[in-house]
Amino acid sequence: MLISLTGKQLEVTDALKTYAEGKLAKLGRYFQRIDSVEMVASQQRSWFVVEVTLLANGYLLRAEERADDVYRCVDRVVDKLEQQLKKYKTKLILRSREAAAEVGTAEAAPEAPPPGKVVRTKRFAIKPMSPEEAVLEMELLGHDFFVFSNAETEQVNVLYRRKDGNYGLIEPEF
Repeated sequence: MLISLTGKQLEVTDALKTYAEGKLAKLGRYFQRIDSVEMVASQQRSWFVVEVTLLANGYLLRAEERADDVYRCVDRVVDKLEQQLKKYKTKLILRSREAAAEVGTAEAAPEAPPPGKVVRTKRFAIKPMSPEEAVLEMELLGHDFFVFSNAETEQVNVLYRRKDGNYGLIEPEF
């Protein structure tokens, strides 16, 4: 597992690095193949913020926590990732059991809650606009995200509101 630790407006001390690496290494017990873990620790006013992005079996998991102590942030973000990994691993196990049951090579999978289902489909025309125009449109609609055609790249993008009040832009990569 490749672990990368960086700091933004915060020095990553050897003690913090050792602590974080020890906590993150424990996540390896859920999957043998965790390709990489990127942790970014920053300080915003009197808060510490720790963001972790984990690549496991080709899936990307992300968690973020903020607290008044950077070590508490590390603990909380690792707990969040641990919950996500448990949930993901359970889904994989259930899927493999269901697939085996369909071909008749294994016993039936235990009852599991049905996955969420699509309850509404919405269609709308996508007009080309800049990300700045998309922010204005999203604010006018009062939504937390907005799908639009980026006039600069001619690709479909998703704009979303972040917890810190800023915006994020998701661009496809082929």
